[in-house]
Parts: sequence; structure tokens; C-alpha cells
Amino acid sequence: MNSRTLVLLNSEDFCDGKIAFLSEVWAMTKLLEAPRPNLDLPELQLDLFLDQPFSQTPYLYKISSLYSEDYDPAVAPVPTSSVDLPPLDAWVMRFASGVLEIWAGKRIPAQLIKWCHTKVYQELLTSIGYQKEVGRIRKIHLQEPLDGLCEATITVRFGERIRSMVLRFEGLDKKWLCTEMDLI
Repeated sequence: MNSRTLVLLNSEDFCDGKIAFLSEVWAMTKLLEAPRPNLDLPELQLDLFLDQPFSQTPYLYKISSLYSEDYDPAVAPVPTSSVDLPPLDAWVMRFASGVLEIWAGKRIPAQLIKWCHTKVYQELLTSIGYQKEVGRIRKIHLQEPLDGLCEATITVRFGERIRSMVLRFEGLDKKWLCTEMDLI
């Protein structure tokens, strides 16, 4: 390396574009030899490399959609973890098929009453025969933002038209309960 070192003298020289070269390397080496603080940090170990596996319990969704209903604490719905509930894939498919058949007037809503909140059941009762034909399910997208909570978006084909059905399920009393339903 050359014995000449590039140093900016001050901000005024830098603004004017003046750059000074010092031939004395010892001035720079004195700055580099300044004492450094002694930091005795403990050796960090990532959780990735621990011998025992790390498991985190998911946060259980505890605030159910009661829609201003009053329950006696002894009989109030109890939130349930996803582990204790039926698998979502097939269950959402059957529930959505049932709703589509109710909308087409091919099924009675009473068959889904135990899996619907009263508000959703009232919506089903008012929408019997709403569609001319039974929609065909194209895709199902499931999202579980919290343990015991599922939001499903289902792409449905009605003839030439494609629409989305949005469902929200909450795990209550060891079963999935539909608390929201909409056709967009």
C-alpha cells in the first residue's frame, strides 16, 4: 500500500472539493491504536441449534362471536383448540356444499343448524332458493389466524359467473361453528 492516505480535513474542505493527502502514516496509525472497550458478551446460541426441539403452543381464540347474546357462565360456549376439532379440509368442503345446495333449494337448512350460529342460520332461512342452480366449488383457501379460528374463501362457479363465498368458523364446544357467511 502507498504511504499516502486520503483524509478529509473538515466539512468546509469537503464541500469545496479540497482533499488533502498526508504522507505521515503514523498519524493514522495512532488513531487506529486507540484503546477499545472490553465487551465480554456471553456466547449467543440460536434456538435453531438447540438439542431439544422448541415447541410453541398456538394462542387460542377465546372471544367467540356471541352477537350480544347473554349466556349463563355455566352453559356458555367453550373455545376449543384446533387439535380437538375435526380436520378442516373435508369439513369446510362438506359445509360449503351444503350451503350451496340450500341456496339452490335442493337441501333444507335444518341439516346445518348444529354447525351454524343463530345469525347465520337465519340468513340461510331467508336465502333458500336464492340461486337458480347449485354452484360448483373450484378452489378452497383456508387461513387459521389463531388456534380455534378458521377463515375460508371458496371460489364458486354459477354457470358462467365466478363468485367467492367467505366463511368464518370458530371452534366452540368441540365442534366448528360457522359465525359469518357471505357470498361476494
